[in-house]
Amino acid sequence: MGRVSGMETWDAITSRRNVRDYADRPIPDEDLNRILEAGRRAPSSRNWQPWDFVVVTDRGRLAELSNVWRGASHVARSAATIALVTGVHDDAGQRERAQYDLGQATMSIMLAAADLGIGSGHAAVADQDLARRLLGLPTDRECAYLIALGHPAGGPLRPIQRPDRRPLDEVVHRQHW
Repeated sequence: MGRVSGMETWDAITSRRNVRDYADRPIPDEDLNRILEAGRRAPSSRNWQPWDFVVVTDRGRLAELSNVWRGASHVARSAATIALVTGVHDDAGQRERAQYDLGQATMSIMLAAADLGIGSGHAAVADQDLARRLLGLPTDRECAYLIALGHPAGGPLRPIQRPDRRPLDEVVHRQHW
């Protein structure tokens, strides 16, 4: 059941886009908690839940966190950023399962944000030492991804009528390739 003021599921799906330019406006705690709850409830292989979330809202810390990857400059301008943290997995199978589960948590977080009219933009993490220091992570954990959040500076999220995606009949194969 969605909030009365929230979007319908299809509207959230069709409105979600990568937002990397944010209005200087905080995200209310109740909205941030709802977004985090969506991540917590994400599907997970064998209910493993190989994630923890570190939420950063401090402007100075966000600016420092934006240095973990050359493509993460939008993190500095976000109202909040969620760091998706997972264990350091030596086993390739565990790494693959964790990555799949983290992808599901990412999408749940992004759709919940879109439902609330909050933009999101993901970022990779190249400098694990910096991320570990800034986030206070133990040595057996690493930051897999960052999801920056904020109210879109360019106006509210709306369903995208012509998304920059391959046509459905090119993507979908029925019964065989």
